[in-house]
Amino acid sequence: MTDTQAFLDCLGITLPLIQAPMAGVSPPQLAAAVSNCGALGSIGVGASRPDAVRAQIQEVQGLTTSAFNVNFFCHQTPVRDETKEQQWIDRSQPLFERMDANPPAELSEIYTSFRDTDAFLEVILDLRPSVVSFHFGLPKPHQMEAMRAAGLTLLASATSLDEARRIEASGCHGIIAQGWEAGGHRGIFDPQAADARTPAMDLVADLASRTSLPVIAAGGLMTGGDIASALAAGAAAAQLGTAFIGCPESVADTAYRERLALGGETVMTAAISGRPARCLSNAFTEWAGDIPAGEIPAYPCAYDLGKALNAAAKAQGVTTFGAQWAGAGADQARTLPAQELIHALMTELEAAI
Repeated sequence: MTDTQAFLDCLGITLPLIQAPMAGVSPPQLAAAVSNCGALGSIGVGASRPDAVRAQIQEVQGLTTSAFNVNFFCHQTPVRDETKEQQWIDRSQPLFERMDANPPAELSEIYTSFRDTDAFLEVILDLRPSVVSFHFGLPKPHQMEAMRAAGLTLLASATSLDEARRIEASGCHGIIAQGWEAGGHRGIFDPQAADARTPAMDLVADLASRTSLPVIAAGGLMTGGDIASALAAGAAAAQLGTAFIGCPESVADTAYRERLALGGETVMTAAISGRPARCLSNAFTEWAGDIPAGEIPAYPCAYDLGKALNAAAKAQGVTTFGAQWAGAGADQARTLPAQELIHALMTELEAAI
């Protein structure tokens, strides 16, 4: 048995494919559809409260008996700056006025980190999803110990060798190598640290040769040929997110789907949420322009305003202020049911290798 096969067995899958846990887009129905095909379906619950996390896990468990992944955010507790937050609110005032609305009077910390409470841990230990993954960092040691003792398979995202080595030392079973091309939020642990912006294949090759854990490639992967390239670079599996947005099982809204269908440029911006994230270019990213990161409030407080602005815009029929996360390969997205997409990807992979 190869190390790769052993890792796939550890994940409980037969295909070297993981559907990325796109919070707000990947519902239980999509995760179950992917898992039922032999790949690893995922739900992103970083934006959910413990009771909602419980409900989502139970829904997936009611739709599949196969393994699936539950992804949490482990972001640092934000350092609040009232002056910066007020200046950000004031800066957005003209945008809200265009939508005949007012910005929030103040910003709130809308998401709770897995690290900051054991409430999420209690849900996990109760329901025992087979795979649990983490973004923006790692759980606290006692949380890791409890999940390992429960026999769960644990994964975490790394954007650098240093982060990968911290994941390795934490007791995780695998590393998700998040390349610069990846859609959505950069998983960098320290939001104040420099980002090397390493392309996915280069990062995979580096981590596969310099760490002891299996590596999962992530970042701009859209086709079976991309999966083949990731495996050739040393990955044990590939994680695709943007490729699944067009699936009917996803809950991306019509505007998101239509914008994705247009393809074109993606940009990295911290303006929407307070953390760098790759998004389809739209009115929000154009407004953000070259605003220095130091002028943007901390994540997730900035996201409170971003969500309010999108809601105000949608109320006026304007759909270009959403967080339309997408990877650099967005122009290759397909509109297929999950089962058909996975079949196409595996056919392309077989042809490529």
